[in-house]
Amino acid sequence: MLLRWMNHHLKKAGYKKTVNNFSSDVKDGEAYAYLLKALAPEHSPETTLDTKDPNERAKLVLEQAEKLDCKRYLTPKDITEGSANLNLAFVAQIFQHRNGLTSDTKQVTLTQTATHDDVLLSREERAFRMWINSLGVESYVNNVFEDVRNGWVLLEVLDKVSHGSVNWKLASKPPIKLPFRKLENCNQVVKIGKQLKFSLVNLAGNDIVQGNKKLIVALLWQLMRFNILQLLNKLRFHSQGSEGKEISDADILNWANCKVKASGRTSRIESFKDKSLSNGMFFLDLLSTVQPRVVNWKVVTKGETGLFSAHIHSVDYSVTSFLTNHFVFFTND
Repeated sequence: MLLRWMNHHLKKAGYKKTVNNFSSDVKDGEAYAYLLKALAPEHSPETTLDTKDPNERAKLVLEQAEKLDCKRYLTPKDITEGSANLNLAFVAQIFQHRNGLTSDTKQVTLTQTATHDDVLLSREERAFRMWINSLGVESYVNNVFEDVRNGWVLLEVLDKVSHGSVNWKLASKPPIKLPFRKLENCNQVVKIGKQLKFSLVNLAGNDIVQGNKKLIVALLWQLMRFNILQLLNKLRFHSQGSEGKEISDADILNWANCKVKASGRTSRIESFKDKSLSNGMFFLDLLSTVQPRVVNWKVVTKGETGLFSAHIHSVDYSVTSFLTNHFVFFTND
């Protein structure tokens, strides 16, 4: 969704390229210069675009962003080296402080347009596809459940979120004609996942080759969670220096409960397995606390009658809001 928003403004600003990821496509800083010129012309001198040195341009871009009250989560080097996680956080910061959308067009641009993106595919597939492509992997993913079956894309993702974990000498790059080569790739994916302490019960390499959606989703959720925790740790490190500590599930749980409590709402969870999560209300309370405009309470059912349909309605809305705004979740406070 951030890529969609960014390209929307870049096109209006006259930028000729399309940004497909937060890594290689933003390394020269040119896209950022155009974006900030479109969103905050008062803070964007022509010298930023005229600068030929990528490092100097990245430095100027960060200085301009600071004038919009964007926190310095990354350095010029992070931009020029294409750090996908930190660049994602940077763009999310810009979006929050100066998104360039009117109140009449926000909903259309950021939510309704998503319905035109492969409407026959699930929300989960679309979310995973957008996330994988934002990492800056060489392979462009059009359909997650089909494109991961040879294992190569998953190996690329693993290398992005846990650099050095993949033994490329044992990997086969597409096009792969021999089935056992695909299986070798997928077996290595499962092996690395276990090394990263993922819960991969009943998942084997052949399940990926066969396109078992349920098991592929289980793997991808853990990959995304691992990636987000890494991002949180990097943000903690950049904001606190050597005093930063590793962020645990307990830290996230405490943060979420404190956020909701501070907003005056009463919902609370004791763990990520809390049964009260089933109705989706805690997620909606948290989302509305972090970014009030994303929740339309008029369409939310509280599920007080215990009807399963009411629970599904709330959960469905909560997950949709989360997937279209997950970048906001992890860049606030």
